[in-house]
Order: sequence, then C-alpha cells, then structure tokens
Amino acid sequence: MTESPQKNHPRIRTVARVPPPYPLNHFPSDFALKVGKEIVYILATDPLGALRDKQPDIEGRVWERIFSIAVNGQWKPSNVGLDDIILGNCAWSAKTLKQNKPFESSKVRLISGRNSSAYSFNERNMQRKPQTIGNEVLAIWNERVENLRARYAHMRTVVLIKSPALTEFTVFETETLIYPPDKFYWEMNKRNNLEGYDVRTKEHRFTWQFSGSQFTVIEPVPAKRLRFSVRRPPHLSAETVLEKMRFDSSWIKVHSGKS
Repeated sequence: MTESPQKNHPRIRTVARVPPPYPLNHFPSDFALKVGKEIVYILATDPLGALRDKQPDIEGRVWERIFSIAVNGQWKPSNVGLDDIILGNCAWSAKTLKQNKPFESSKVRLISGRNSSAYSFNERNMQRKPQTIGNEVLAIWNERVENLRARYAHMRTVVLIKSPALTEFTVFETETLIYPPDKFYWEMNKRNNLEGYDVRTKEHRFTWQFSGSQFTVIEPVPAKRLRFSVRRPPHLSAETVLEKMRFDSSWIKVHSGKS
C-alpha cells in the first residue's frame, strides 16, 4: 500500500492587510454633497458660463481637486498620474469623460498614459509582431504600478462620467491592477492601432496607438456606482462677486513702467 505524502507545511503568521479608507465604491455618506457643491460653485462662477456658445468643464486637475476635498485626502498631482490623490495607505488616479447619458453608462474608455515601446525598450522597429509590442506596452504599465505598490497598500482609479450640460453624473472606482501579459492577446485594427483582448473572455480591454503611444484601458461600469444630479445655478456676474468681496479700488495699484 502506497503511503500518502505527508503535508508538513510550515505554519505562517498571517498579518491582516491594512484596510483601505473605505470599501471600493462605498463612498462616504457626504461624498455626493461635497462633490455637488464644488460643481455648482464652478458652474456659477466660471466666466465662460455666461457665454451662450461656451460653458465651463470639469476635467483633469479640477476633478482631482474636487475628489480630494470629498474624501478629505491630499491632492498631490504626479507625473505618473497614478497617485494624484492620497489618503492614508490609498492612492487614486482620477479620470473624467463625457457621455450623453451618464446614468446608463455600461463601459468607459480611460486614457491611462503614454506607454512608448520605442522609448522604454529602445526599440524603433514597429513592424514586429503585435503580441511582442502589446506585451511591452503592458510591461510599462505594470512597472509603474509595481513601483507605487511599494508605497501604497491600495491603488484605485476614480472615474467621473459627466453629461454635456454638467447636470448628471456617475462616479465609480476600480482597482488599479497589474495585467499579466500572458492573459491577453493583441491584434491590429483597421486604424493600424493595437487592440488587446482577454484570452479567456475574448473581451476588448486595451487600445494602444502607434502614433503618440496612447494607452487606453476599457473598463465596465460596476453596478455599485454613485449617480447624482445637480440643478444648474444662475451665473454670478463679476459685479456680484466683487460686491460680496467688498472690493475697493484701493486694491489695484498702478506701477510705473520705469525700473
């Protein structure tokens, strides 16, 4: 009779992972109110809001600042773009995009940096196999994420989907992940850009442009998301704002052009 192998696995003291500031997509109770107030303020005070053919927008660093206020985090814009907002052991990248019906969004395309194979791998030959280039594109992304994971236990992307009129919004988070290259295959599309697909589900997950090296991640919008709307406020004129500030002409001093 053959003896079964002994399972002498060593006991390892497990250390509970430090929890994040809040569970994924379970935003603080006053989150929507704080974000909404900032949006209403922008709509009311931006000078372009008074022009019929123009209106203010909420993107880039504006959304980063608003989100940091809403979660009581630190806004520290970075070159990498993966740790623009910090709260304890969690870092966020903040993205915005415009859709006609934010409440009904099921999928978004997130521009996630420029992953230049030519620069990072010193490889100028773009006639190589799509899989080779695609693997390099993911390797660049993974290296950035790995470097930051040494500093933060949790990394997320927070996405703001906004309506053109800036009255309806959807906000959700996704974990900032490392993508194993062997889990994806790459093909060239009709526009001569690379598209990355999940090996198991065949789902389109990435697009990479040869021109500009722009890397786009395609994310599903989760069922657990925050949807809210704001009432567009009347625009505050310059005169109204200055009056509230008790502006006085003495605040302006003309200096001579001579040194």
